[in-house]
Amino acid sequence: MVLETIAIALWAMLPAYIPNNAAVIFGGGRPIDGGRTLGGSRLLGDGKTWRGAVAGIAAGAVLAVFLNRIVDSVSNAITVSLPEFSIFAILLLPAGAILGDIGASFLKRRTGRERGAPFPGVDQLDFVVGALLLVAIPAVLGIHDWFFDVFGLGELLAVFIITPVLHVVTNAIAYWIGFKDEPW
Repeated sequence: MVLETIAIALWAMLPAYIPNNAAVIFGGGRPIDGGRTLGGSRLLGDGKTWRGAVAGIAAGAVLAVFLNRIVDSVSNAITVSLPEFSIFAILLLPAGAILGDIGASFLKRRTGRERGAPFPGVDQLDFVVGALLLVAIPAVLGIHDWFFDVFGLGELLAVFIITPVLHVVTNAIAYWIGFKDEPW
């Protein structure tokens, strides 16, 4: 039961886990904030670019579509009934992940942190909170129940416990291979 809950949680979050990595790899170009400041510091900074945001959302959506193609095979192989991604989930999970990261960047600037400075807790969960909140909106509004069909308390706990560990490990790898300037 616990392993099944973890498998469902991780599978459902994969389209939210990939966007920020894709944004780092394919980013660059014009910053989203256009260089604007608030209270003497940048709104977001040079690390949040339009190209990175679009690439991140696209990468997450493409991954979700691919996962839908293999869901039956993977479910059979691991004997866990994994969820398919609805069109809402395909679009909102990666978009929410990017928006969560942008929101954290805004908070970092407001608290005087420079680009790349650690912000424990926020750095590890900003994209998760953004993704889950955005994909929950259609469910809360009664438009589409994908969020409630997939995420129970167990799955949410698994996401919030496992994600920080995955985040630290993947950032350390990205730093080690030269994709990031800092290991957090």
